Amino acid sequence: MKRIQDARLYGIVDLGYVTADNVERMTEQLCLGGADVLQLRAKKLVPQEIERLARLMLPITRSHGVPLVINDHLEVAAAIGCEGVHVGQDDDVVAKARAVVGPSCFVGKSTHSLAQAVAAQAEGADYIGFGPLYATGTKPDYVPVGLSDVAEVHRRVTLPVFCIGGVNAGRLDEVIAAGARRVVVVSAFLLAADVSDEVRRLKARLV
Repeated sequence: MKRIQDARLYGIVDLGYVTADNVERMTEQLCLGGADVLQLRAKKLVPQEIERLARLMLPITRSHGVPLVINDHLEVAAAIGCEGVHVGQDDDVVAKARAVVGPSCFVGKSTHSLAQAVAAQAEGADYIGFGPLYATGTKPDYVPVGLSDVAEVHRRVTLPVFCIGGVNAGRLDEVIAAGARRVVVVSAFLLAADVSDEVRRLKARLV
């Protein structure tokens, strides 16, 4: 199983873009393309349905050695025994997550500013998401943080930092130039005509 520390390309199976009956195929395509980590994000589904989909994904991700991360739903992550869970900006959420999922499941946290990134490290997160860098349909209510703090976040945070929010092939060069080493890609993969090829081509540019 790949380690979160070694990961460069993080994909998300987002049910805002993928129908439930397409989750298995999308998971397979993202893994075949070379995604290092996959997250299941399903903001509008009930926990029972999220668990059902996660159990469909887990044999696929494990066969490729790709850690599976559950967004928000700690009980689902604990029930299926997946490799990771991702949480938002609630107070003390990392400690709460660890109490539910146990020590063998890594915990990532979303951050939307330099201060939040530093605080997440102090809180004991295993990695952070930093963004959104650009305006994105995935989270339309979030104000983009831009690229100006990317290098400083990497100077002040020793955890793996995954830059997220509107990242695609056309923007990758400027994201890397700003100091990013790891990225999260969502719609650019999920809406691609050839998902595995899009993943493969973008990953080749992450060195």
